[in-house]
Amino acid sequence: MSIQKILAVSGKPGLYELKIQTRTGFVAESLLDGKKITVGMRANVSLLSEIAVYTYSEEVRLAEVLKAIATKENDGLAMSHKEDDAKLKAYFREILPEFDEDRVYASDIKKILNWYNLLQPKGFVSVEALSKEVKEEETPAAE
Repeated sequence: MSIQKILAVSGKPGLYELKIQTRTGFVAESLLDGKKITVGMRANVSLLSEIAVYTYSEEVRLAEVLKAIATKENDGLAMSHKEDDAKLKAYFREILPEFDEDRVYASDIKKILNWYNLLQPKGFVSVEALSKEVKEEETPAAE
């Protein structure tokens, strides 16, 4: 399984898996409850594979951050996103020591941990699966 087709839809809780593209948008299935929704072209949608986290030197792809969490937790669940901000930042510093504390807010960390804990039981984020995904992103496509 891959995070290539996983979406975050603004204004909607949880994450969604892209199922079908239509003329006017697409159909996605909630990873929380399995319900299908239709999303119009004007909706603010983010593909998880396109999200990156700021560090002091570069931007690190979300897949690499999720892989670091999976490695730290031995493919288990991460810390709850409901912990206090100081604990969240300390935990995130263990995963990504170089993250830019001025541009990565506690709300961003909460969102990443919540996403990880939502994706992990469904098999989307394991060290093995994310290793393949990170390698695919690093390998330029043949033109």
